Amino acid sequence: MARLPRLYAPDIPQLALASFAQPLAHPADPAPAAQLDKLAEWLREVVQEQRASVHGWVLLNDRLALLATPAAHDSVARLIQALGRRYASRLQHGRVFAGRYRSALLQPGQWVLPALLWLDYLPVQAGYIDQPQAWPWSSAAHHTGVGADPTAWLTDHPDYWVNGNTPFERQANYRRLLAQGLPPAQQQRLESALFGQWALGDPAFLANLSASASRRVAPAPRGRPKKKEEKKEMGAPTLHR
Repeated sequence: MARLPRLYAPDIPQLALASFAQPLAHPADPAPAAQLDKLAEWLREVVQEQRASVHGWVLLNDRLALLATPAAHDSVARLIQALGRRYASRLQHGRVFAGRYRSALLQPGQWVLPALLWLDYLPVQAGYIDQPQAWPWSSAAHHTGVGADPTAWLTDHPDYWVNGNTPFERQANYRRLLAQGLPPAQQQRLESALFGQWALGDPAFLANLSASASRRVAPAPRGRPKKKEEKKEMGAPTLHR
């Protein structure tokens, strides 16, 4: 089966996930702090070079995940490729990523905040730590206001700003939401869109998006299309024996 072209639409947030061809360490091993620090530094550099609007990020031993609003159809691809070039030339030679990165377009006002929570909670879900804020290689510290903020280069999405009228209020509300975690059904929908490389939103959003997107935004219905019933021709002659 031919692989799907990249899904892109102007000014629509995009969640992306790239898996490393060779994990930096196994989940049961201590976090390779020096390597993760380097990757986080290079990520900051390429985000600033590409002038990308990145709203959230996380680096794990085996993957990178980003939430960004790309300025052009290939903005996210260029960002990931630039990080890969630094990785391959300075840290580990050879192939960096295990195949193409996965991505999904998200409806603002509905799915951006859940995507941020999903990103920042990934280290807990992967079993690295018990509290998202304790993982230094993510946007959790920025969004929760806990500890030092290594991600001053992030661009807050408006969906994060509606979380409160002041930074303190936004951070406190985000900490509460992060502690609750995403409902399983919401997490499943988000991950299905990401790994299927589709758009995620209500029917009206998907319909409007179809007009400007680079390809089909949702999977086709399963099964064969229903055949239209053939209408009997009016006035057709009747056969007699």
